[in-house]
Amino acid sequence: MEIEPFSDEYFMNQALREAQKAFAEDEVPVGVVVVYKKQIIARAHNYTQRLNDVTAHAEMQAITSAANYINGKYLDQCAFYVTLEPCVMCAGALAWARPKRVIFGAFDAKRGFTMVDESILHKKTELSTGVLIEPCGKILRQFFEEKRKLD
Repeated sequence: MEIEPFSDEYFMNQALREAQKAFAEDEVPVGVVVVYKKQIIARAHNYTQRLNDVTAHAEMQAITSAANYINGKYLDQCAFYVTLEPCVMCAGALAWARPKRVIFGAFDAKRGFTMVDESILHKKTELSTGVLIEPCGKILRQFFEEKRKLD
């Protein structure tokens, strides 16, 4: 199946590449790309293990990188493509960054922000869910299945 350039599926595939990098680095495989004017301006994945920092989630890394790129704290012209539903911490940070859109793939039934309150995001932020849900969920399942085998 061919994916249309600049579509949600195209950019989510780019976020999945970041998740694969995290997987290879023994990080929980969550990836993010930030898009501004149809251009990826930031890429990130989890760094919690490498940095020994529970706040080093992919979204937090991407917010910082994108803000540095545009030289401003409000990312209201940007779209965030995240392979896993953001947690409450990341959703709160995204609320402060005010992106135009947040698009995520797999739902997080344990820690996802929509389980708590969808209105955590800024009121002008558009939310899209379930984009490439199967491959986004598959990489996470594979990661945790491998972890359980080692325990």
